[in-house]
Amino acid sequence: MASVPRVVRRAAPPLLASTKWLAMSCPQARHRGIPTRTGLGIRNFSQSTRHWRSVVPPPVQRGGSKLYATADDAVADIQSGSVVLSAGFGLCGVASTLIAALRRRGPDSLHSLTAVSNNAGAEGRGGLALLTENGQVDRMIMSFLGSNKTLERQYLTGKIAVELCPQGTLAERIRAAGSGIPAFFTPTGGNTLVQQGAIPVRFDADGNVVEYGQPRETRIFGGKPFLLETALHGDVAILRAYKVDKAGNCVFRYTTRSFGPLMAKAARVSIVEAENIVEVGEIDPNEIDLPGIYVDRIVPATESSLVETLKTRAVEDGVGEPKGEAQVRRNRIARRAARELKHGFYVNLGVGIPTLAPSFLPAGHQVWIQSENGILGMGDYPLPDQVDPDIVNAGKETVTLVPGASTFDSSESFSMIRGGHVDVSILGALQVSANGDLANYMIPGKVFKGMGGAMDLVSNPDNTKIVVATEHVAKDGTSKIVQSCSLPLTGARVVSTIITDLVSLAPLERRILLMTLFQCVFEVDRKKGTLTLTEIAPGISVDEVRAKTDATFSVVDNLGVME
Repeated sequence: MASVPRVVRRAAPPLLASTKWLAMSCPQARHRGIPTRTGLGIRNFSQSTRHWRSVVPPPVQRGGSKLYATADDAVADIQSGSVVLSAGFGLCGVASTLIAALRRRGPDSLHSLTAVSNNAGAEGRGGLALLTENGQVDRMIMSFLGSNKTLERQYLTGKIAVELCPQGTLAERIRAAGSGIPAFFTPTGGNTLVQQGAIPVRFDADGNVVEYGQPRETRIFGGKPFLLETALHGDVAILRAYKVDKAGNCVFRYTTRSFGPLMAKAARVSIVEAENIVEVGEIDPNEIDLPGIYVDRIVPATESSLVETLKTRAVEDGVGEPKGEAQVRRNRIARRAARELKHGFYVNLGVGIPTLAPSFLPAGHQVWIQSENGILGMGDYPLPDQVDPDIVNAGKETVTLVPGASTFDSSESFSMIRGGHVDVSILGALQVSANGDLANYMIPGKVFKGMGGAMDLVSNPDNTKIVVATEHVAKDGTSKIVQSCSLPLTGARVVSTIITDLVSLAPLERRILLMTLFQCVFEVDRKKGTLTLTEIAPGISVDEVRAKTDATFSVVDNLGVME
């Protein structure tokens, strides 16, 4: 019989996330207990104040009809101060009919809500944005703010609290609540501000931090830090399903199941809006995604499904000739990144430059693209007549599915990711260090969108190769390849390969600029904390690379020449 791995309880390794920013920009951090070593692997922290409310949830009636004539009737007894779990990803699968009904109640009748969702919808268009803009939400628990400028302003001026939680952790906290599991340990967020509880949750009107996140208890398993996360319960869950019978059995389409089944199980009362309501027995038991035991109220969906980011392709689209120098550079990075994708690999490509990589795969070379919102086997953008609002990628863009694809909820998706079942994950970066530290979700004082699924994607670098594909320098000309990250970390010692691209402009006579394009590839030894230049573009010298690189690096003996 194989021996059971022994759990070692001791002090966690020093945090690699920069706390200099925290101490400099947030005076409160100087006296709130930045983590220090203690015994038993548990760190001492000053606890942030949590303003959870206790309300009486709507009643659940067994034996009666679950059907309500309108969404207004179904939400009439939801109380102010309730915790509302709102399903959907972007605008895909959101309960638009129920959200509209909640908004109609107005802030005088319904206010001070805590809303839990992956993100807050699209500003002025739909999702929870309709409630946050209406002043009915006091606190958001989410993974990604996105481009919702109104919510960002509300957050930075103290009108709403925002608890940022990694996407996979958010899904697992909700799943745990529905399963009767009070807490669990996860590798996601180790050695980051999440572990420290140092991400601001609420500001005052002058922009001063008045509340921080909750520091996580940390244990060491197999020599790695794991964070204790608690279950996330709701008073009410609102979700949308494609087909629901009168017993509450639900069928979801494609990526609309991202958070729907999870949230229905975690709330004391769940309300589903159904695009199609059918009689009991009309749904084959094999087709049911969510059993009726988890559904308490059913209303007809009267709002149409929404598309947050419509992306299509023309029939003749292929790699073709790129338009513009920026696209030339992006394609160059993507072409090299494609070499990391071996035949038969399961890969996650994030958003942006990494998504271009499959366009440069050789004929007959198949990879299975995983999207963290619940797709395995993601295809290209659809033709205009193929657009389906229920099939979107992690960037909320419309996409297609390849033959053999599958769709599933977010808990399943992040089990694949954290469990190391994905072979390669390619991400962008704001900074990446010589020892493989990655920062890609926050620039304090400038960019604060949230980490989304990035912390989960880098949580198992021993089994999933982490490749960074990025421009070599930032817009201000500073190097993204640094000796030590100054920005808050997404993950510590996680990156194995760095692929960069750089445009160097040199002035000539008569205001003409000579433009030099070059690429390079670095390999990271995460254990030794060293960086090695392994490939370089033709016509570019190592000295030129050194001049644009903050990090110290060595050069491999047989330096490769990139295509």
